[in-house]
Amino acid sequence: MNTMSTPTDQTAVLEYRLTAADRCDSCGAQAYIAAEVNGSELLFCAHHGRKYEEKLRTVATSWHDETARLIDAN
Repeated sequence: MNTMSTPTDQTAVLEYRLTAADRCDSCGAQAYIAAEVNGSELLFCAHHGRKYEEKLRTVATSWHDETARLIDAN
């Protein structure tokens, strides 16, 4: 069973699990997406997460997306 999560309400937005120390496995930028594949966690920046999302979602057992943090609330 695939568990896909995306923070959508105010409560979820306050419960981020990725921090500035989490880095994209492709380029080293700050990670905003975490995917679990074959028991391993892969971290991606928004750019690489979107680039690989279609293929990853077919094999990922979980998909955690915090890219909503990049939208300016003002």
